[in-house]
Formats: sequence, C-alpha cells, structure tokens
Amino acid sequence: MKREDPRPSVPTTLAPLRNPAFRSIWTATQISSLGWLVQTVAISWLMATISASDLMVALVQAASTLPVFLLSILAGAIADNFSRRWVMFAGHCLIALASTTLMISVGLGFVHPWLILGLGFLAGCGFALNDPAWHASVGDILDKRDIPAAVTLMSVGYNIVRSIGPALGGTILALFGPLAAFALAALSDLAPLSAICRTKWKVRSSPLPRERMTMAIHDGVRFTVMSLEIRAAIARATLFGLASISILALLPLVVRDQLKSGPIVYGILLAGFGMGAFIAGMSNGFLRRITSQNRLVAFASVACAACCLCLALTSSVPVAAISLALGGAGWLITWTGIDVSVQLASPRWVVGRTLSIYYALSAGGMAAGSWIWGSVAQSYSLTLALQAAAGALLLVAAAGILLPIRPWEETDQESSDFSAPELALDLKPRSGPIVAKVDYSISEKNIDAFLGCMRAKRHALSRAGARNWTLQRNLRTPSLWTETFRTPTWMDFLRLNHRLTAADKEIGQNLLALHDGELPPRTELSIERTTEAARSRASTFVSRPPR
Repeated sequence: MKREDPRPSVPTTLAPLRNPAFRSIWTATQISSLGWLVQTVAISWLMATISASDLMVALVQAASTLPVFLLSILAGAIADNFSRRWVMFAGHCLIALASTTLMISVGLGFVHPWLILGLGFLAGCGFALNDPAWHASVGDILDKRDIPAAVTLMSVGYNIVRSIGPALGGTILALFGPLAAFALAALSDLAPLSAICRTKWKVRSSPLPRERMTMAIHDGVRFTVMSLEIRAAIARATLFGLASISILALLPLVVRDQLKSGPIVYGILLAGFGMGAFIAGMSNGFLRRITSQNRLVAFASVACAACCLCLALTSSVPVAAISLALGGAGWLITWTGIDVSVQLASPRWVVGRTLSIYYALSAGGMAAGSWIWGSVAQSYSLTLALQAAAGALLLVAAAGILLPIRPWEETDQESSDFSAPELALDLKPRSGPIVAKVDYSISEKNIDAFLGCMRAKRHALSRAGARNWTLQRNLRTPSLWTETFRTPTWMDFLRLNHRLTAADKEIGQNLLALHDGELPPRTELSIERTTEAARSRASTFVSRPPR
C-alpha cells in the first residue's frame, strides 16, 4: 500500500489520507480518542468530587502517562522486533480492558480514588504499547515525503476530537452521569481493534533473526545517545512536558476554584484547547515556510507560558478559553515538530526504539510535572503554581539556543542491501568476537579529508553496533592507515552491515576516492581466540564479494 501517488491536487496536510491503510486506522483512532477524552473528563471530574486532595486530582494525568515512561523503551524494542500491527492490537486490548472495567465498577457503585488511578495506569500501559508501534508504522505505510504531513494529521485529528470530546464529555457527565461516559468510552475502543484486524500493509522484513530484548534495548539506547539531533529533540520534549502539563493537570482546579464552574465549562475549556491545536495544525505548513522549526518550537513554548499566566490571573471563562486556545496551538506545534524530527533522524531498523525513548522521557517529564505542579498548588496556591509553570516554559523556550531542533530534511534512512561475505570457516551466529580491519593508502595532501570521512564513518558504525573502533597510522609507511572495529558475535557483524543506510555507505565511496592504492580497500575479518586450549587457535579470513 506504500506507493507513490503523483496527484498534486490534495493539500499537503491531507495527502496521507489517500492511503487506505492509514486512513482506516487514523479514522478508528479518532473514534477511540473521542471516547478516551469523554472518559478523561469524567475521570477528572469524578476524582475532583470524591477526593479533597488537589494532588490526587493532578495525579489523574500522571497515572496515564507514567506507564509510557516505564514501559515505552521495552515497547519500542517489541515494535522493532515483532509485527507492529499486532503490537498495536495488543495495546488497544489493554485500553479496552481498562475502560470496560471502569464502566463495570462505576455501574456497581464501587468507586475509589486509587481504583481510578490504577485503571488509568492500565490504560497508560496500552498507550505505551500502541503509540511507538503506530507512529513507527507510519513510515511503513506511507512514503517518506508524507511522514511530516501524517504526523501533523495525527496530531490535528486528535485535536479535532479534543475540540469536541471534552464538551461532549461534560454534557454527558452533566445530563447522564459518569456511567454513560464510561460506556461510550468502552464502545469506542472497538473501532481501532476492528480496523487493525481488517487492515494490512507491506513491511520490509529483515533476513536476520529477531534480537534478544536486552540487546535490542541496548542498541536502541546506544543509537539514541549517539545521535545529536535525536538527543536534543528528546531533551526539549522532556523539559516541555515537565512545564506544559501544568495546563491540563491544573485545569480542573482552575474551573472549580477560580471560575467557580462545573463539568460543562471544564469541557468547553478543553474544547478551546483542542480548537487552538487544530488551527495550528492546519497552519503548520505555512508556519514552517516563514520560520525555522527550532524558532517555531521556541515560540510555541512562549505561547504555552502566556496561557499559564492568563489562567493564573483570570476569573473569566471567555478569557480562559482564548488563553487555552493559544496553549493548544503551542502544544501541537511543539509535539508535532519534535515527533517528526525524531522520525526523520531514525533509520527504519531502530525507529520504534527512538520514538519509544522519546515517548518515555517526555511522558516521564509530564508525570513529574503533574506531581510537581499539583504539590505546589496544594502547598502554596494555584496561582503560584501556574505562574511558576509560565516561568519554566520561558526557560524551555530559551533552551532552544543550546538544544536546537533539526530542520525537517528528507535524508535517506533506508537500510542498504548487504550480502554476507564468503568465509573459509563455518561460523555460528554466536561465534565471536569478530574483528574487522580495513587498510587505506592515503597521500599527505588528502589526510585532512580522510580524517573527516573517518570521523563520520566511526559515528555511523558505532551507532549501528561497532565496538572499540580505532584508526592507526603505520610508523614505517606513513601513507598506510588501518581502521579496526569489533562486534561481539558474527550475527552482530551481519546486523551492523544490514543497519547501515545508503547515506552511511556514501562515506565508503568518499574514502575510495581518497585511496591511492592500486586495489580498492578490502575488509579483513578475524575471529578472536584464546590460547587456553589447542582448539582455540586464532582464525583469520578475508571477506570476498559474493559470486
């Protein structure tokens, strides 16, 4: 289903909807999100009525975001090693279980603050499992050029629902009570389960066996840590989540204590937040054309700071609604910009893990922020909590100087073709360690360019799994340079080469142009052996191109 479509008539933001697989799951996700938002309104207001603790009200947001922090990295490894389609299905099953259990418990009259938080945690586990798989699947379903539009459309779709769901939730809550809201949420969870079962898309399979979960997590963390652009994006997301969650976490208290209103006003204000996000999403392409992505994300943090400050000072519902629209716009622009930056900077083999690390740390920031701002509101005042959050958001905007968000560029992150070299020894997948050596002949005038290429190659190989990379210069023949690196096993060596993208392989072409030898550089492979047993003698072999 992932094919190019030359028709230019569809606006960029709506172009992904031409793909039937994306359209089906996107639509079902909006239906499920509508039910979830109705349920969130009911949960938040129910907690505010059964508990006198401001902290317990703020922890409603933390309960559903904390599992994303705790489980997302594991979920990302699962999404990269198993069928992302069925991982999504399993995640929605957990969400449906939580909604159904909550509906039954309310119907039976058994409601307790810790039960509400526990079921919110269970739903959060479902989101932790589903979200990395769904967002990583976008690159499988669609062409790369449509990924920014798809991510924007996913955020816009959610915020269209956000502009309807809270108001609908407040109305249902006021007219029919929480049981009706929870019943609607449970029914809406059937939509994505049905869509995932009915929809299939083509995924490029790996010729190698699945990685062990521990190694998959390790490789994902290593790739993320070594990617400067991904590191900066995740750091900004974590700081933004920590500060900006104050808007949603404290909003029930703003409605109850400052505006002296009820669930209908709460729903209307959340609708204003969603409407602002919707407008920003539809304008996102235009905004990116007139300013850089990094500056746009900084302006979005300032918009959220202005929202917090207005909420702290106003007692007017219309003013609060307008300020929340501004905050919703900043919220969408920030999360969309960071999400796309992480996706486009990640090769397909690791995109589920980089996204999951991004979700984990940003959700951890939101969970911590919910607790921090709830504690400040309870210990001091609601006004002080919102003012402090506004100050924190201004600092997050300033952090763009040190942690810039990369531009949205269509770099080639697809894995290139690789054929295993012919060997003189019969190696098992776990045979190793493997040592690779490559000799280069470099003239004096090309040394600076050679060292620059080698820095790039070291970075590419290390992100893909190379260990102990070194570069040596021969003291007797200064023009002779030797590159060396290791992998723990033969299978790790094969994985490393399968992970290198076409862009990474271009480095080798640049090195070939600098090489002065009559024959091109060749990779010599060895397997390390100890001298503890006679059968453990060292073995060496040279890789040859396949016949």
